[in-house]
Amino acid sequence: MLLEICAYNIRSCRAAEAAGARRIELCADPGAGGVTPSWGLIQFALEQISIPVFPMIRPRGGNFIYDADELAIMKKDILKCREMGCKGIATGVQLADNKIDTDTLARLVEWAGPMEVTCHKVFDRAPDAQEALQAVMKAGCKRILTSGLAPTALEGAAVIKMLTAAAGPDLRIMAGGGVRSANIVALVAGAGAHEYHTSAIVANDGHYMSDENVIRTIVTYLNA
Repeated sequence: MLLEICAYNIRSCRAAEAAGARRIELCADPGAGGVTPSWGLIQFALEQISIPVFPMIRPRGGNFIYDADELAIMKKDILKCREMGCKGIATGVQLADNKIDTDTLARLVEWAGPMEVTCHKVFDRAPDAQEALQAVMKAGCKRILTSGLAPTALEGAAVIKMLTAAAGPDLRIMAGGGVRSANIVALVAGAGAHEYHTSAIVANDGHYMSDENVIRTIVTYLNA
């Protein structure tokens, strides 16, 4: 099983790689829940880190309903990520009723090709998991990051397990939200997801550094 690290800085990227994580979701502004990082940080990470780097494509915090100007910015960021050699991105869009905006998400996937697209936790705002799953599949995403429409992945483990069974061979389900070394055993048992996602941040010092020891503990279990 694969572990992805949500990293807000290059030191966290290095910790993720050193501890055996197999992918990085690269973000800025943790206070907003993650937005698009600078092109400089993306390029530097690609130069320094050997595992895949998937930048977050999100022009601002708040909801995931974007106007034409914001979508134009997202397109430029997506095309730049492709130009720089990223293997994938993480993004998502919603409608006013919190359902997945399938048509717009499909446009993002088209712009990203051939990069993989992860539908991020906008998925967990949807009112119905099965309906959202079908929307993401229709849009052409390769992966869904989800806590099973619950506050944490452990609480949503049953829904994650259902999504994993329903997703089929071309869509990966990645459990994220409160994933820790202390609960990874119970989460794997309950969710049975293909992949797992965590920031591995344990220090409340405002630096948002991923903890290499926490990552290594989770990786060791997932590889066992």
